[in-house]
Amino acid sequence: MRAIVNEAFGGPDTLAIKEVPDPDPASGQVVIAVKAFGINRAEIYFREGLWGDVAGISGIECAGVVAADPDGVFAVGQPVLALMGGMGRTIDGSYADFTRVPAGNVVPVETACSWEDLAALPESYATAWTCLHRNLGLAAGRTVVIRGATSALGRAAVNIAVGAGATVLATTRQEARLDSLAALGAEPLVDAADLSKTVRARHEDGIDAVLDIVGNSTILDSLAMVRPDGRVCLAGFLGGGAPIAAFDPLTQMPSGVQLSFFASAFTFGNAEYPLADIPFQDIVDRASDGRYDAKPARVFAFEDIAEAHRLMGSNQANGKIVVRL
Repeated sequence: MRAIVNEAFGGPDTLAIKEVPDPDPASGQVVIAVKAFGINRAEIYFREGLWGDVAGISGIECAGVVAADPDGVFAVGQPVLALMGGMGRTIDGSYADFTRVPAGNVVPVETACSWEDLAALPESYATAWTCLHRNLGLAAGRTVVIRGATSALGRAAVNIAVGAGATVLATTRQEARLDSLAALGAEPLVDAADLSKTVRARHEDGIDAVLDIVGNSTILDSLAMVRPDGRVCLAGFLGGGAPIAAFDPLTQMPSGVQLSFFASAFTFGNAEYPLADIPFQDIVDRASDGRYDAKPARVFAFEDIAEAHRLMGSNQANGKIVVRL
């Protein structure tokens, strides 16, 4: 089969297409014929060597059809989504014609979506749904700030929160992208170091929740905009991963505010975070009928993987990047 192999740590040009053996079926795992896969920032870290030794074939998610299941849980030809379970880290991932994934990280779906549209969903929507519902207690009528909303995860979160009946304030650092957030049903805001002042001017008593995808550089300001007993979830590092200098919860965390973290790469498929908890079929249905504006921002051919990685690294995608086979 064809696979995109990371031959050495470095830039996008270290990715090379090679012929490698097909994965053998094994009990507890499912072989998937990959039709399309999403590009994620984790794969940039894999390629650059920032996460240490990783699998030779990257890719933490895909859409495709079951090619083999020795345990007979999935029928051959069943359309599925797959994500995490060590893909791209401890086992070869989805940058290939076939991938072999733990059965607990495979989800059957029925859909009329194109493979490219389907591949835009797994990781972003699973992470957004979990952060919003489990960490932040999303409910109709609540007010939520989504910080970093033009990222793939951010746009997924806006779709889910608006669809749940929440009032959504969505931020971007680029004024040219404000209209795209308004089109999703959010109130768009230009992000800044003191965004909490803007939010507090509109919501004097504070808002209910913040999903902060920008990261450590903004999390203290995010804590300042929620009401007592409000919640903040940190789920990304678009603003860089440097630690907060001299962080002191005693003086820098408001009383009563709940701060949590979610890292999808190490959780989905575990007993604590089974994929069965996430309503994937409903997400697919909403994307299919247009209730979620979930189409990929850019679609690349398999041969153009280096270009796809360059776009991801530039932070200019304004949504999900997908590669089709």
